[in-house]
Amino acid sequence: MTIHELKCWIEPFEAIVSGVKTFEYRRSDRDFNAGDVLHLREFQPKIRPIEKWGYTGREHYVRVTYIMREGFGLPLEYCIMSIVNLTPDEMKTIKKDES
Repeated sequence: MTIHELKCWIEPFEAIVSGVKTFEYRRSDRDFNAGDVLHLREFQPKIRPIEKWGYTGREHYVRVTYIMREGFGLPLEYCIMSIVNLTPDEMKTIKKDES
């Protein structure tokens, strides 16, 4: 199992935390595998010059359960990952492992 730290914009971050969004579409530039953990760090992009941007300080962990890498119109170099939220106990264990 590998832990991948990833930037996640506010709207999809909220949808993942609430359990509504159960997939992640990403460039397949890392060795993502089923069973890996995604350490998502909420990020506010700089959309307009006057907005505050950067990491918000919120983070969340999900486990990858399935990966689609090709077919069905999926562009090369991209993947779709099915994800599930980790339980609070699983998150504590993962955080200890990262330390």
